[in-house]
Amino acid sequence: MSKIRLHQHDLPAGLDLGPVVAIDTETMGLDPRRDRLCLVQLSSGDGTAHLVQIIPERLGGQGANCPNLKALLTNPDVTKLFHFARFDIAALENGLGVVTAPVICTKIAAKLTRTYTDRQGLKELCRDLAGVDISKQQQTSDWGAAVLTPEQLAYAASDVLHLHVIWAKLEALLIRENRLEIAKAAYAFLPTRAKLDLLGYVDPDLFAH
Repeated sequence: MSKIRLHQHDLPAGLDLGPVVAIDTETMGLDPRRDRLCLVQLSSGDGTAHLVQIIPERLGGQGANCPNLKALLTNPDVTKLFHFARFDIAALENGLGVVTAPVICTKIAAKLTRTYTDRQGLKELCRDLAGVDISKQQQTSDWGAAVLTPEQLAYAASDVLHLHVIWAKLEALLIRENRLEIAKAAYAFLPTRAKLDLLGYVDPDLFAH
């Protein structure tokens, strides 16, 4: 049975989540430049989700002062595993002032390998690759609330609990289809792509004609 550990402001000191950590974020909206970071979810793939509630400094909390979380995000020896890393990296940089690296993105891996479908959302990957049905009902709820509901916590945890299983399946597909190296190159570029998003190069895209 999955476990959820909710932390205020930061991860506990000394917590070891291993060499590959699944991470997701919840924000007040879908513009990382405008919408503040509210929650960071992490899992080592052991069935436990650690949720860090980011308390705004203006409310008297420690806010962006998350030394343990920041150390993990920037640790070169820890790979951060995301689904749609582009958004989360931008949200983390805007909210915490750090560049998250190195990273893996299951959405990129899925797009490179599952070319027989355009359904590459986390819900579809959980169903197809992990055999788990997750609910997205709480996706648009108020993540800035001082007290999060049990439904919100369960939803947030579900976004990281299955990423290790999904990544193992996708990595095998990348190797089978001879696309692992191009995936690695795309992952390495993601922090730069996120920085471009924060600079406003979303529409028009810097790489568009």
